Amino acid sequence: MSLVSTNKIENAKYELEIKVDAEGFEKAIQDTYMKTRRRINVNGFRKGKAPRKMIEQLYGENVFYEDAVNALVNTDVAPAIEETDYELVANPEINVTSINKNEGVTFKVVITVKPEVEISDYKGIEVEKTVNAVTDEDVDQQIQNLRERNGRLVTVDDRAAENGDIAVIDFEGFKDGVPFEGGKDSNYELALGSGTFVPGFEEQVVGKKTGEEFTVNVTFPEKYQMEELAGQPCEFKVKLNEIKTKELPELDDEFVKDATEFDTLDELKKDMKTKLEERAVQMADAEAENKIFEALIDKLQADIPQIMFENKIDEMVRDFEIRISQQGLNMETYLMYTNMDMPAFRKTFEEQAQKQVKVRLALEKIADLENVQVTDEQAEDEIKRMSEQYKMPVARIKSIVGIKAVKSDLRVAEASRIVKDSAKING
Repeated sequence: MSLVSTNKIENAKYELEIKVDAEGFEKAIQDTYMKTRRRINVNGFRKGKAPRKMIEQLYGENVFYEDAVNALVNTDVAPAIEETDYELVANPEINVTSINKNEGVTFKVVITVKPEVEISDYKGIEVEKTVNAVTDEDVDQQIQNLRERNGRLVTVDDRAAENGDIAVIDFEGFKDGVPFEGGKDSNYELALGSGTFVPGFEEQVVGKKTGEEFTVNVTFPEKYQMEELAGQPCEFKVKLNEIKTKELPELDDEFVKDATEFDTLDELKKDMKTKLEERAVQMADAEAENKIFEALIDKLQADIPQIMFENKIDEMVRDFEIRISQQGLNMETYLMYTNMDMPAFRKTFEEQAQKQVKVRLALEKIADLENVQVTDEQAEDEIKRMSEQYKMPVARIKSIVGIKAVKSDLRVAEASRIVKDSAKING
């Protein structure tokens, strides 16, 4: 195996020519024959005992070529790519340009790598920090939230349904007079005004009274998850079984004693104001840090391949799927509830993904410029910390993350500290 040439064809893309000589190709063919002969039947020979030449005469000289070439991708092409020392950000595109028993195999491989990065003036970044004042209205809102959490649902039957009520309904959906899958439920508790149902549905429940049966006409969104309903007019037969409203507790010292660790309303308000002020400072610090990294992105010079952004979005989508699965939801159901398709959902991560990729590239370059070094001992300590945090064996952490990735993350963390410690925060 030899790397014949390396040519840059566009931003962060290189074309490699890799050649496996006739001897290497012959070995791959022989190995393939040895692995597959047991599955080949040839008259006059016991199964798996036919000579290679006999098989090639019957099925053609190239009968083992495809499997042999596929094997060479792992045994020869992959190591040749690794020898280039490029850091790939996507799977390589591998094509065979020539194949000959006497001359071997030539591969054309296109790789996408991390782009070249330039950055300067990353120390002493100046940003403004603004801590928002906490008002009495802010405290009152927290009190109201506490009352809401401690409220109880009570049935009302002396008025029509209003926004903010819980409507307990039976419903069945029809398209062109035919019931559709997933469009029926009984005693479903719908929060009116929440916007969780098909647009226009909840508004038509408002004003109805307990026991009423009525028809709701809606048009599903154009990008609705179920394609057969997307953009289609449908009707629902609905019965309003019950109207519930939230009854809030009286705001007095007795309520405070029952619902909190405090004895009086004044004590509760004072504590809430203190905590809101602490939170305001934390939010201001986080916003200032965000401004530092936004300024860092502006100083970055790099022609970043789109695949790096797509990879980051893939990662974010996977993380999101894991989180909702812990709540008993799957992606298909979530998209149906939010009236989105996957392309639209992925787009919600686009801006965040671009920012994270750019910040990471900037910090990796800064780590290089600052000659940040991470020892094996530091990496091992970090893996032990992760093991304790995630309650997983050290060996398992290493198999999932890898020592190289841990070292890279630690270098980035140190570069981040350098940038933040040197920044000038006004306010």
